[in-house]
Amino acid sequence: MSSSTPPSFIISGTSSGSGKTTVALGLMAAFRAKGLRVQPFKCGPDFIDPGLHQLVTGTVSRNLDLWMCGEEFTRSTFHANSRDADIAIIEGVMGMFDGGLSSSGSLAKTLGLPGILVLDVRSMAESAAAIVKGFETFLPEAAPKGVILNRIAGNRHLQLVSDAIREHCKAEVLGYLPRTVEFSIPSRHLGLLTGDEAPLSPAALQLLADTVARHIDLEKILTLCSSIAEVANTPTPAPQEARCRIGVARDKAFCFYYEDNFDLLREAGAELVFFSPIEDHELPENLDGLYLGGGYPELYAGQLSGNTAMRTAIHEWIENDRPVYAECGGFMYLTKGIVDQQGAFHPMVGAFPVKARMQEKRASLGYREVRTACPSCFGPAGTVLRGHEFHYSNIDPMPDHIALIYEVSNGTKEGYVYRRVLGGYMHLHFGFAPRVVNEFINYCREGYKII
Repeated sequence: MSSSTPPSFIISGTSSGSGKTTVALGLMAAFRAKGLRVQPFKCGPDFIDPGLHQLVTGTVSRNLDLWMCGEEFTRSTFHANSRDADIAIIEGVMGMFDGGLSSSGSLAKTLGLPGILVLDVRSMAESAAAIVKGFETFLPEAAPKGVILNRIAGNRHLQLVSDAIREHCKAEVLGYLPRTVEFSIPSRHLGLLTGDEAPLSPAALQLLADTVARHIDLEKILTLCSSIAEVANTPTPAPQEARCRIGVARDKAFCFYYEDNFDLLREAGAELVFFSPIEDHELPENLDGLYLGGGYPELYAGQLSGNTAMRTAIHEWIENDRPVYAECGGFMYLTKGIVDQQGAFHPMVGAFPVKARMQEKRASLGYREVRTACPSCFGPAGTVLRGHEFHYSNIDPMPDHIALIYEVSNGTKEGYVYRRVLGGYMHLHFGFAPRVVNEFINYCREGYKII
């Protein structure tokens, strides 16, 4: 049995800063305003853009990353989540061909989806056609089918650019955004503000949707992106009966999670119970494990530190040999404390005897593959996991009695173990090795120690 994929396309840019996110959000808002059910996706490992997608569409956005998740899981995620939508819109990453296997171009080729190229044409006219021509020939199997012009100065500018593209390129000119569009998304050191912080007002989104609908041919996009091949109808696995309760820290300080990780846990029999280390003063009842994700604990360090009841509850949980998996911001929360950029120290849970120190420059960025050096909450020694790392803090040297169990592909070691806690800076996506979800659930239920 097969089903048709709805009209689908990937919004790519010629480079970072070309206006790709603005156009993607505008198209999502405009199609939603037409009454369509929009399923958003994000190419790559980013957490922030999917939150903005959800703010605009009212639908959870999914990450599509061929390197981090593998082709089979990526295909499954795309088709399973787009089957009930009227249109699927994927926001690309960086420039269209940046990132190798994880690039927007590679994803377009693998999924057989048309690409729409966002081209910033300020300070150019006919030369824009040479750029589009280059993108068409670089990887012909993923050549963009359409072009949206950003920062058009006026009618004469639009005519010069459009005529040159029509004469020399195959891609259709689908419309433009004028240079006068006033739309920006507030940002900070890790990128744009998150969707949870509602950085875009309803009025701003309405203005963007109206501008897109006025200057971009939505009907032409639907026609251009409707000839998608039928795919096998793979049923979504029915969740098992709940056999484990996992407490998940989720609030403004801890908001970086892959929704697919939650789905995989639920399908394997985990009941997820969300709580706020900022607002709540005790852990949810009858938990078997804790999952502390990433986010911005440094921005809410005062509130997290001031909630001594929650810090004490988690410290006692750890000292009683209860299971915890913590990554990036969640790991920082488990240190002695966070030193902010002004030098102020904010005490945290104190499981790991180091301080996390914020700095102005980025400390680390990139994909990571890790191999476990010994049995862990994710299974036997030799388990391979994939994810990425992106943070502006560093920790003090970890004492020798804290074990390191990750052998990282870049030659370093990470993955710190204290009692039954595994913590570190890696953001893992379970899609690359879904079996680790069962291992984690069994670890929470059965009570064996990591090492």
